[in-house]
Amino acid sequence: MLLIYFLLLLAHVFEANAAKCNLFSGSWVFDSSYPLYNSSSCPFIEHEFNCQKNGRPDQEYLKYRWQPQGCQLARFNGHEFLLRFKGKSLMIVGDSLSRNLYQSILCLLHSSVPGIKYNQTRVGDISTVTFLDFGVQVKYDLNVFLVDQRATKIGNLLEVDSVAHKANLWRENDVLIFNTFQWWYYRGPKQPWQYIKVGEKILKDIDRTFALKWALSTWARWVNSDIDPSKTRVFFQGVSPAHYNGYEWNQPQVRNCGNQTEPILGSQYPGSLPPALAWQKDALRLIKKPVTLFDITHLSQFRKDGHPSIYGESRNGIDCLHCFFISLVFPRIGGDSVDSVFRLAKEGFIDLKRDGCDGGGGGICGDGWFLSGSEEKMVGKVAIWVVFPYLDE
Repeated sequence: MLLIYFLLLLAHVFEANAAKCNLFSGSWVFDSSYPLYNSSSCPFIEHEFNCQKNGRPDQEYLKYRWQPQGCQLARFNGHEFLLRFKGKSLMIVGDSLSRNLYQSILCLLHSSVPGIKYNQTRVGDISTVTFLDFGVQVKYDLNVFLVDQRATKIGNLLEVDSVAHKANLWRENDVLIFNTFQWWYYRGPKQPWQYIKVGEKILKDIDRTFALKWALSTWARWVNSDIDPSKTRVFFQGVSPAHYNGYEWNQPQVRNCGNQTEPILGSQYPGSLPPALAWQKDALRLIKKPVTLFDITHLSQFRKDGHPSIYGESRNGIDCLHCFFISLVFPRIGGDSVDSVFRLAKEGFIDLKRDGCDGGGGGICGDGWFLSGSEEKMVGKVAIWVVFPYLDE
């Protein structure tokens, strides 16, 4: 029985002359006004993701929110979001971590308008919820590798050179959020393919890290060739950190996330970042069009309390992997509806540059975004919609 995600969309309001602000550097703070919705009243949450119903006795873990350094946070207004996103579609593509994100967004929007009307459908691997009064569609594509996987005479074949199977379904959306990592390392019964195609070669197996990097490069080339930035904004969901070893957070006597009821406090995590985060950044640097990495790996490392633990459906008895996923940012300037952070960068509101990095290529640079406090360019207030992961009841 999985711990449910609580997803918080926050308006970040940056005053003129504000100090530089890294959205992904900060700390978790207790806030008694949380959580923002009750999972028992949300029709989109699956049983496996409902921790409270599955017997978790504590609730304080629901009352922490992420506080970036130097940023003033405002509460999410779901009705305003639906109005601004009217007639648009958002698709989330990936594994079960992406599904957590999908269901959390749905619950936030559903709870924001009493009696809101919606329609729910599923065609193949794609689930869609349409909020009828607003024409807003939120979609989820179960696609754990991003690249193509198909049945052949010899068995299921994973093709790391192609995304053609789903490309047309992806590009028709206004916002895309992609994720892939964990499934590349599964073996045995959990591995869904029997052969892997790399170039013209069909192999029984291959180095998994090499295959992941190749697939990310294939996806990056597709973004470069097929995405129209004036129509579609692309985001990539970063690595979800696991908590199976207390040595990583200076508690060597702790074996895993079991019985953890509060986050690691402060702004410094004692452990290191997973190598896969660097691989994802390398792939995004290949992209010439605006693609944003939501680098929440570091902020999620503090949440040793934020996993299904024994209140999920893990076959291994305890799940210390699921529950944290990448953030989604919907900037808002004046009357604009949905735009990318790079719009702000272009207009001088956000400085994507860091020491030794020129921010070029439209991809990810350094460890995250920084907001520039330039007096000449920061005029008035700039509000940015941010989706951050929070735990649900």
